[in-house]
Amino acid sequence: MIPDDDPSRSLTVADPDDPGTTYISLVGNTYAMLVTGEQTDGRYCLIDMRVPDGGGPPPHRHDFEEMFTILEGEIEFTFRGEKHTVRAGSTVNIPANAPHNFRNASGAPARMLCMCTPAGQDEYFTRIGDVVAGKDAPPPQLSEDELAERRRRAAELASAYRSEFL
Repeated sequence: MIPDDDPSRSLTVADPDDPGTTYISLVGNTYAMLVTGEQTDGRYCLIDMRVPDGGGPPPHRHDFEEMFTILEGEIEFTFRGEKHTVRAGSTVNIPANAPHNFRNASGAPARMLCMCTPAGQDEYFTRIGDVVAGKDAPPPQLSEDELAERRRRAAELASAYRSEFL
């Protein structure tokens, strides 16, 4: 049986150009938090990822599903050690617990949507990255000490957000 409607939850319209959108600079990428776990009662989150040439996270894994839809450009995904080049219009699903990472090795900017289910990755990124003014804002110029602090914080919080760096 389907539960009754929960009127305390509202419609969410995600627009990356909305001035209320939070943008996070992380590992050289800019992530727009389009739909947060808070808005979906923890069911999923949706992140608009702008990945410059050379951008992408280190190898990692986590115990939740992660799906990427490439909107612009192309991204090289490494999944269980095997590389796959994925172009605009395609969608990739990373199963929970599988080692993976992605990198933009195309020579041009790329953009993709990332959905994680359940949510949590949105909160993790917000806690370890730096808020920037918008999608085209340059990443902050961090000192070596500040970079080391970001890496320490990411490693320290990873297990709380069900992730592991490899």
